Amino acid sequence: MALAVIGEYKLRLDKYLTEMGIGSRSEVKQGIKKGFAKVNDTAVTRPEYKVNETDVVCWKGTPIHFVEYEYIMLHKPAGVISATEDTKDRTVLDLIKDAKRKDLFPVGRLDKDTEGLLLLTNDGDLAHRLLSPKHHVSKTYYAKVDGIMTEEDIRIFSEGFKVDDALTALPAKLTILNVKDDTSEIELEIYEGKFHQVKRMVHAVGKEVVYLKRLSMGSLVLDEQLKPGEYRPLTEHELEGLYAGSHQSRHI
Repeated sequence: MALAVIGEYKLRLDKYLTEMGIGSRSEVKQGIKKGFAKVNDTAVTRPEYKVNETDVVCWKGTPIHFVEYEYIMLHKPAGVISATEDTKDRTVLDLIKDAKRKDLFPVGRLDKDTEGLLLLTNDGDLAHRLLSPKHHVSKTYYAKVDGIMTEEDIRIFSEGFKVDDALTALPAKLTILNVKDDTSEIELEIYEGKFHQVKRMVHAVGKEVVYLKRLSMGSLVLDEQLKPGEYRPLTEHELEGLYAGSHQSRHI
């Protein structure tokens, strides 16, 4: 994406290079002063030097192309938290080793022990579209349940119900995939993202979730080729689908 996306204003060279992941602001400033940066084949040693969309910026001889927004699909593994930083646990951002942007954040959250689809981006507008309750963006989960899910559970979920004192769930689509002995496999499509929502809904009908994996969010479906902990950039088609889908109304 061209540097023009920053608008009519020029961007400081040190800010440009920091946002492109070259290093911290102080590291970049030191490198600029040492002559590591060139603009249009001319060494620039002033961090405050302004660059615009027509400039070719290089760092140690390598062209640095400006990227305004980055979109990454992650297959979140269990044991990792959906946060940008944490002093105790590994975060989802710790898994991303080659991000172009240093301001990525997870769109929504998955519980620490939950696996599956998680979108990482620095696009606040898209995140708002996907998370805003008024847009009713669906989220689909696969779960293994201790207990037998029934047709009555399907009816209860489809009508929406009071889960507990803090949550009244919107109508949701429950699909029973398999029942064996005292264990059920289900898919559940919901239109909210409340804390522990799937687990709370299943608990409310007398069963317990023992494994949970998010399969989709809106039109974005987890790439089956991604193993837990692996990630890839979104395709243009996937990104267009997310923006289009965030305007759609809820339907079951």
